[in-house]
Amino acid sequence: MPTYEYECEKCKHQFSLVLSIAEHDKKKITCPECKSGKVKQIVSPFITQTSKKS
Repeated sequence: MPTYEYECEKCKHQFSLVLSIAEHDKKKITCPECKSGKVKQIVSPFITQTSKKS
């Protein structure tokens, strides 16, 4: 499942949530610190892990 990064516009707390795509589309995201609903999704870098072949 994808990990989504958010930042609260009220208290500036950054947090991550692991959600399915369906949950992400339907769920109202709130800040875990101040419980504000004013959060924005932020773009974060990602790392892929592949297996090495001999």
